Amino acid sequence: MDFKNSTYIIMGGTTGMGLAAAIALKKNGANVTVVGRNLDNCEKAKEILGNGSLSMEGDATDPKTIKTAIKVTHKAFGSITGLFHVAGGSGRKWGDGPLNKISLDGWNRTMELNLTSLMLSNQAIINYFLKYKKSGTILNMGSVLGYSPSPKYFTTHAYAAAKSAVIGFSKSIAAYYAENNIRINVIAPSLFITPMAHRALNDERILDFLKTKQPLDGGRPGLSEDINNAVLMFLHPDSKFITGQVLAVDGGWSISEGQYS
Repeated sequence: MDFKNSTYIIMGGTTGMGLAAAIALKKNGANVTVVGRNLDNCEKAKEILGNGSLSMEGDATDPKTIKTAIKVTHKAFGSITGLFHVAGGSGRKWGDGPLNKISLDGWNRTMELNLTSLMLSNQAIINYFLKYKKSGTILNMGSVLGYSPSPKYFTTHAYAAAKSAVIGFSKSIAAYYAENNIRINVIAPSLFITPMAHRALNDERILDFLKTKQPLDGGRPGLSEDINNAVLMFLHPDSKFITGQVLAVDGGWSISEGQYS
């Protein structure tokens, strides 16, 4: 797909699925700005992406981060085509888990990390599109856990609530801004090889369960690159008749029962 003369901001774009998407966009001719919390990862991403890219350190839960990213991206590349919001993560270390055990801090931090950060980035880029009276696209990162739970091994109810809210939020704003030709869609991955999935990927019981829960391609965890075709499709300007949609990239998770030993 030809992405020449297009520019994208990827929040959470310095590692994992965000970086894989940035690489794919760059290979197809786009300019990209990637934003991440870790300075070392930002520097590595810049080295990987090379010319036609910016890499910026910043916390997605800080409203100044996306505003700065928009400002520097517009200055460097001109008009911004779209946003891919990947930033988020598990709140397990703060106390997310089954509802009867969730701490208030775990709930609040999980919502801030996965939902508030996304709202801030979406709000800022919407305001940018409206200011310049231009069409644009937003792709938000959901999760199959937002609508297809797996209660034995994946029980973080605040995370599930946040990812479910991503869908409702995205559909709601997609409806409201459709008349402005601003498109908003969601992709919903299953278990992928990411830093957040470290616990699951080191548990042989879960990997065995995964063979029947997401059985495509040998029943493996997803690779970051497995989302790229979906990302490119949604972000491409030619997808101008697609908005308010949720696409699972899940290896069959949401249609498979999954078997326990």
